[in-house]
Amino acid sequence: MIKDKVLVRCVVNGKEVAEYVDPRESLLDMLRNRLGLTSVKKGCEVGECGACTVIIDGETIDSCIYLAVWAEGKNIRTLEGLEKNGDLTRIQEAFIEEGAIQCGFCTPGFVMSATVLLERGEVLTREAIKKHMSGNLCRCTGYQNIVNAVEKVMIEQQETEGV
Repeated sequence: MIKDKVLVRCVVNGKEVAEYVDPRESLLDMLRNRLGLTSVKKGCEVGECGACTVIIDGETIDSCIYLAVWAEGKNIRTLEGLEKNGDLTRIQEAFIEEGAIQCGFCTPGFVMSATVLLERGEVLTREAIKKHMSGNLCRCTGYQNIVNAVEKVMIEQQETEGV
């Protein structure tokens, strides 16, 4: 232990990380400032805008209100961790196709929430998609385009698995 610092060990985008952090430091600051993950943005700083959303152990979490020390032993994914060989994921492509991205500020929130939902492998109704995504639905873009994109990929996954 370094004076007034705590060692945090976790996995970030598939890589083991060990960082000494101030016990009051946010996970956002650790991910962005220490690890250089630029997709994790400072936005509202109260967990409403989705700019800092990451996936921790399969759940979407706003990293601005999640302390870095709480990441001990956790598996964390950011937008950088979704891409393979620099390619966009299918849900990212669908958001572009459906015009569900405008300013891009809240993009991590709805992409990460959709990723968790799609990884479950279920096909949900539009109402169930809205309910699941409600914490990260973009106010600028509107809900319809986001729900369209998620539903589109959900149906594609079902058709691919059914073949």
